[in-house]
Amino acid sequence: MRRVVLGSASGTRREILRKAGLEVEVVVSGVDEESVRADSVRELVEVLAVSKARAVAKECGDAVVIGCDSLLEFDGRPLGKPKSAEEAAAWWRERRGRSGVLYTGHCVIDGSTGREATAVGETVVRFGDPTDEEIRAYVASGEPSAVAGAFTIDGIGGWFVAGIDGDANNVLGLSVVLLRDMLRELDIDPVGLWGR
Repeated sequence: MRRVVLGSASGTRREILRKAGLEVEVVVSGVDEESVRADSVRELVEVLAVSKARAVAKECGDAVVIGCDSLLEFDGRPLGKPKSAEEAAAWWRERRGRSGVLYTGHCVIDGSTGREATAVGETVVRFGDPTDEEIRAYVASGEPSAVAGAFTIDGIGGWFVAGIDGDANNVLGLSVVLLRDMLRELDIDPVGLWGR
């Protein structure tokens, strides 16, 4: 059975993989995300995912390594985790009744061959119209401070997301549909990784 390593501290990504039949080890990359630049949000999440996967793969021998990074693009700006409660609240006030695009970069490295595959998931998120009081309560819950774009669809934030167009798992941080395609590109049978 192949060793599978997730290069992310995200409990949500780990849980997505567990529900999809994979038990993974977690090794956090230590990549300085603030120092990475790119020409677009889409390109930025791909570069970050590749950087994280490569950093972790150096430590993991012949393991299959998965690296990911997510950002919300809103009005052309990349929104990662908010730096403060005030910033999270401002983002929510600004996007009431509007839409953004959640991008998740994915990189898989086969440590036994050194080959890698990359993909970027793209999901449109349609935001609801929370009141100022609801925004204050949501930010006070602490949930927005730990997630890209200061929102979730599978927690308290779900109250304020009107809908999505695309893969819900991508919004949560890891698309198993894209992961399957990438593993097959590397000649790794996804089914062979189930049930560890």
